[in-house]
Order: sequence, then structure tokens, then C-alpha cells
Amino acid sequence: MHDEPLDPFRDDPVDPSTDLEEPDEPIDPLTDDERTDVEEDLADLEVYEALLGPAGIRGLVIDCEDCREPHFFDWALLRSNLRHLLDSGRPRVHEPAFDPDPEHYVTWEYARGYTDGVHDTLLEDDDEK
Repeated sequence: MHDEPLDPFRDDPVDPSTDLEEPDEPIDPLTDDERTDVEEDLADLEVYEALLGPAGIRGLVIDCEDCREPHFFDWALLRSNLRHLLDSGRPRVHEPAFDPDPEHYVTWEYARGYTDGVHDTLLEDDDEK
């Protein structure tokens, strides 16, 4: 079982990405603070998926600063991208999803607020007992 989507061109002798070169400049490793932030994002993502997945939410939408378009990520792809960032210190190249249904995606802020609301409700229920 894989945590990330399989590369459709894996082991393909005519893989179109073989002509792409790796950047010449070295990559600075993530700082301790950056690494902590990514690890916290991964932990948050697990909670968001557990709470929002059963309600039909397929993932998160993120406004891309580079292309100024919303990018829709399903849970597995976002988790894979964050793990890749931890492992390599570099984000993956990304493209907007093909024809996603925006009704099935929420922002990080929405997911965080929803989670906070569920947490507060559970605390209130405990206080009433």
C-alpha cells in the first residue's frame, strides 16, 4: 500500500519528465521551526479528514500564490505532498486539479474552525455531565 499516488510514468522509457533537469542550486534543509510546522500540518490534516471526510469533504483548497488559482488537494495527495516536503525540503511541482467540484473541498481555515467547534462542543458536553 502506498501513501502517495503512483507515478503513471514510472519505469516508462519515454517518460516526458526525463528531459527536465534538477535545479543546480542546493536546497537548504527545513529549519526546525519549518519542520515542526509541517509536522503539525500533517497531524491537523489527519483530524480534518477524520471529521470532514464522513461529511463528503474530499480535501482542502489552497489559493496558490504563484499562479493565483485555487488548487484542490484530496486528503492523500496533500498528505503525500507534506511528507515529500519533510523528506526533501522542497515542495512538489503542482498543477490545479482537473475539473474538481468545489463543493467537496474546504479551506484550511474552515477545517481548523470546524475542528475547533467540534472540540468546544465536546468540552461543553463534558462540563454538563
